[in-house]
Amino acid sequence: MKKSMSVLLILLMMGTLFAGCGQTDEEGQDTTTMIDSNTSDSDTTIETGEESNSDTSEEADAEIYMFISMPEYAEAIETLIAEYKTVKPNVTINYETTQNDYPTLLKTKLNSGEAPDIFSSTSGKEIGVYLDYSANLANQPLAEAMSDPVKNVMKSGDEVHGLSIKGNFFGIVYNKGIFEEVGITEFPQTLSELESAAIKIEDAGYQAFTSGFAEWWVFKHVFQHYLDAAQPENVEGLVNAFINGEAKMQDYPELYNDFFNFIDLVVKYGDDKILEADLSTEIAALASGQTAMVVGQGAWIEADVLKIDPNISIGFDGYPINDNPDACKVIAGSDQAVRIYKDSDVLDETLDFVNWWYTSDYGKSWFSDVAGVIPPITEGVAPDFEIIKQGNVHVNNEGAGTLGVVYSTDSFHQAFGEIMQGYIAGVKNKDQTCQEIETKWVELEGNN
Repeated sequence: MKKSMSVLLILLMMGTLFAGCGQTDEEGQDTTTMIDSNTSDSDTTIETGEESNSDTSEEADAEIYMFISMPEYAEAIETLIAEYKTVKPNVTINYETTQNDYPTLLKTKLNSGEAPDIFSSTSGKEIGVYLDYSANLANQPLAEAMSDPVKNVMKSGDEVHGLSIKGNFFGIVYNKGIFEEVGITEFPQTLSELESAAIKIEDAGYQAFTSGFAEWWVFKHVFQHYLDAAQPENVEGLVNAFINGEAKMQDYPELYNDFFNFIDLVVKYGDDKILEADLSTEIAALASGQTAMVVGQGAWIEADVLKIDPNISIGFDGYPINDNPDACKVIAGSDQAVRIYKDSDVLDETLDFVNWWYTSDYGKSWFSDVAGVIPPITEGVAPDFEIIKQGNVHVNNEGAGTLGVVYSTDSFHQAFGEIMQGYIAGVKNKDQTCQEIETKWVELEGNN
């Protein structure tokens, strides 16, 4: 019998944590929230990493509309906005966040002439999708402050068209305490070892996996590990082959067999109502001691898990792909971009804000001290989180897999997630699912 340690209570606690902010880069539920900072007539000096002696008492009021995904960082961004209000009282930042159907909502706003002053996209390929709307930040102070690995996935040619909230690690997060209790001393490195571990965990009364399969974006996080295993020397080339209609899932055992074997394993040893399990379900299940492993997440969940159980022993590792242990790798990189609308009526004020974010003393400390993320800037200090520490060890020892999500847009990723949800629901078989994925890759990405 699966151990249930007052999951309802934990979910209520999670509801408190996420009230008004939606919590996952990433919630699949409709988690839109609006935070409106009040205006003030106080004098101030703008902080952008350099002293400014300008008198701001005559500055006109300005409103910045910030509409981005990544609601898991809503609370931290609210704190950032509140701090900026003390620096620039004449600037109001109206902040809205959702993950549910964000790509469609953003395109609707852009096409209707209601472009946000600040919006978001994935990095990499999607930088080009919104290039006509996006300001070039290459000559801004924030570009100088940005670390090179982050900057590289924000570029179009020599231009920089985005900034990042964080660097990231992707892999399986697990409860070390449960593993030790059932006698598993090392995290499985092969799929057969993973299945044996799942059986042992279930026999001990725990749930092996919590999936997050209600969220479309969870699937892209998982699938990129199998893309990396299928063609580790050139993941971008593999994705482009699918986009051009030149590749088939059946051509790659890591995609056609291993990926679906993993999904089937999670379904078998996972949540009872697996298509209702979202990010908050995953965090609650891990923190409550109900489940051993979390699927589709990464470094961003640790802070919220620790709010529920500060004493939990967290482990982090890659996805066991098949019977080759060398294919089990974590993935590191920056997958999300914050963009500035180039024709904004408040472009100068918006640039002041993001430059302050990346270069001021408060902004530089915000990444680790408030958001609890890997800083995307050269002067940042990583927070003292287990996922980040263990992720760095894995990268140093085994290397990191390629951040494959950046080679497709979120329009495709959302369709991919919905197709996989249909597979899990039994609406279509594996071959039908693969054919639909291939078709969507060409339809949605071929002209981008």
